[in-house]
Amino acid sequence: MAEASRTERSTLRERTRAAMRDEVSEVAFRLFSEQGFDKTTVEQIAAEAGLSRTTFFRYFGTKEELILGKMSEFGPRIAAALADRPADERSWEALRRSFDVITEPTVDEPQPFLNLMRLLDDACGLMTRQWEKTQGWHSLLVPEISHRLGCDSESASDLRAHALVGSAISCLDAATDAWTATGGATPLSELLDQAMGVLVEPTA
Repeated sequence: MAEASRTERSTLRERTRAAMRDEVSEVAFRLFSEQGFDKTTVEQIAAEAGLSRTTFFRYFGTKEELILGKMSEFGPRIAAALADRPADERSWEALRRSFDVITEPTVDEPQPFLNLMRLLDDACGLMTRQWEKTQGWHSLLVPEISHRLGCDSESASDLRAHALVGSAISCLDAATDAWTATGGATPLSELLDQAMGVLVEPTA
């Protein structure tokens, strides 16, 4: 019973923390949209959210984490979606469909993701760190593609999985850049289909 009680308290704390992070993020993104990322201070975000500066840093290590944290959430979700794809589906198609985690929400509500991409574009430092984040997706996706191809993800002699995942992420980046530049005029899913359609997975 004591163990169950500790687990329940831990779960409650995690939910409370997640809810507070979401609330602070919502406030921050509103201020970023109104004032720009660079002109918005941690003190302003904390005040608008009804927190002290010290309390803000209990939830976020830096102001940048508010944005980059959103992007980092996509990696595990894409990896989970990839693992759920049919076992007999070709790897390239499985990668494309796993990116639906990003493209599908933009169909009905494109603005939140557009705002996120524009914030990244506005801050060169954030773009660099975002590139590092998306490269982190590579390590999450390669093992599943390696499994599908029947190869060893640790083998330096078999680069197929690494090449496929790297190419797919590059296609997603290209499609997202084009989508952001046009304000979402063409659906992100269509642009991604175009980008990934340029490349064809080898049959052997």
